[in-house]
Amino acid sequence: MLKRFALAALSLLCLGASASAQGFGSRGGAPGAFDFYVLALSWSPGFCELDGDRTRNREQCAEGSGLRFVVHGLWPQNERGFPSECGPAGRSPSRMAMEQAEGLFPSEGLARYQWRKHGTCTGSSPNDYFRDVRRAHDKVTIPPELARADRDRSWTVMDLERAFVAANPGLRTDMMSVACRRGVLQEVRICFSKDLRDFRTCQEVDRSGCRAREFTVVAPR
Repeated sequence: MLKRFALAALSLLCLGASASAQGFGSRGGAPGAFDFYVLALSWSPGFCELDGDRTRNREQCAEGSGLRFVVHGLWPQNERGFPSECGPAGRSPSRMAMEQAEGLFPSEGLARYQWRKHGTCTGSSPNDYFRDVRRAHDKVTIPPELARADRDRSWTVMDLERAFVAANPGLRTDMMSVACRRGVLQEVRICFSKDLRDFRTCQEVDRSGCRAREFTVVAPR
């Protein structure tokens, strides 16, 4: 009984942390009714260091996987808050749609979850949603220092943001946010216009960023 209660409390804590990353979320909503997109790129070695139980996340955290930035999700966002789980719940992505997600997400399970929670709020079909995830992903150039990271290194938020700005013409520091936890980089969130043509400012997302003086970018193991 005590174990079940602890697990339930932990689940609520994780859900709260996820919501605070984007601002206040509201379940449901009209598909397509949002202001802009957030592309969340998870730093896989940091995830595996903090949360990656190697049994449950063997696709992502297996020894020698060599993963660096992977897609966490493409999230519809409003100036205040964000919609989620806009349904219909039974609209499961086809195999053809899932082929669009290959090579972007660290696992098929995460891709399907992101469709249910966020993709259903875009107004797009599963196939178009995953195509848009690829479009957004391909518009971002990973700074060379991170693309080739082979040892743990300390960074400040400003230095990491400036590295992304230098690698991506049109991107500014107020168009992105860096997330960290327990002194470890978790992910980088980059904001796009609704048509995914341009980067755009996103004050609420930017304000929710890492507050640590510096953090560690864990190298792939």
